[in-house]
Amino acid sequence: MFQTDSISHTSWGASDSVHVQNPKAHRQPTPAQVLSWLPRNATPQQQDSAIRANITPSEIHWSTRPDTLHLPGQSVGKSFRDVSLPQYYKHSYFSKSPLFHPEISGGRQGVSGDPIPYTIAGDNLITSILLGCLMLALTAFSASRRFIERQIRKFFYVQRGKTTAITETSAELRFQLFLVFQTCLLQALVFFFYTSSVNSDTFILEQYQVIGIFCAIFTGYYVLKFILYSLTNMVFFDRNRNEQWLKSFLFIISSMGLLLFPAVMLLAYFDLSIRTVAIYALVVIFLSKLLTFFKTYIIFFRQNGQFLQNILYFCALEIMPLLSLWGALITANSYLKVNY
Repeated sequence: MFQTDSISHTSWGASDSVHVQNPKAHRQPTPAQVLSWLPRNATPQQQDSAIRANITPSEIHWSTRPDTLHLPGQSVGKSFRDVSLPQYYKHSYFSKSPLFHPEISGGRQGVSGDPIPYTIAGDNLITSILLGCLMLALTAFSASRRFIERQIRKFFYVQRGKTTAITETSAELRFQLFLVFQTCLLQALVFFFYTSSVNSDTFILEQYQVIGIFCAIFTGYYVLKFILYSLTNMVFFDRNRNEQWLKSFLFIISSMGLLLFPAVMLLAYFDLSIRTVAIYALVVIFLSKLLTFFKTYIIFFRQNGQFLQNILYFCALEIMPLLSLWGALITANSYLKVNY
């Protein structure tokens, strides 16, 4: 055995080559034995030189001992190293099975089934929202039924006095505001389902967040229209006509929500096609614009017979905001959608 001198220490350079003679010439040492002969401060280059000087690669000789694991009376099994063997000798059913390889995790046995596709009826949040809207609408309708009947009766009535014919309480006003918010939510759901089926259903956010963004866009649209109508009517018309028109405007928006609610329920639970729902929504929007045009003419322009001014008024405060709403929805959808 060779021991390193504990008194004298030699500094080794990085460029020095090491040639260590094998103390046992009758057999080839292992790399660990060669490295044990070197001092501790030997560099990786010196370690590599020492291994190359003392170890010579030789041909690998496989074991020639007979295989004793075969059944008695049967021929000796063939080695998997034989390249002439067919593939079914090397790859069998149990080649990668955890039953044959305990080191591989077993996992779940059996064949995995097809995942259940997404459906609106299976979405718990949207179902809860629709059921909540239905229950609140029925409760509010039962409390404000007379007010709704009076509004429907007086909607096509040509008022000749200077005061507003329809009076409403604070509870009835809250009911109308709830219906306006329900209209925004239902329009957001219809647009979300339409763009998911026509364009794609891959968004950068969760679908609930996307529906919330669309609902905020519709809410901002109606708030902006309310402000524009108030400012415009305040300049050109008196207070009574302005108040009468704003109540009619809230009634039209509320009616849109009530008309869209059955279509959304049929889409969610009775597999109504999105194309039919989209056509129905367009018809509802067209009827609301037609009623808006009729009501503005009755309230503001009927006495003076200014039909052309009514067209300009309608285009400026109805058509242009509607086109702006569509552009905002398309832009938001392009930003929220994953573009490949």
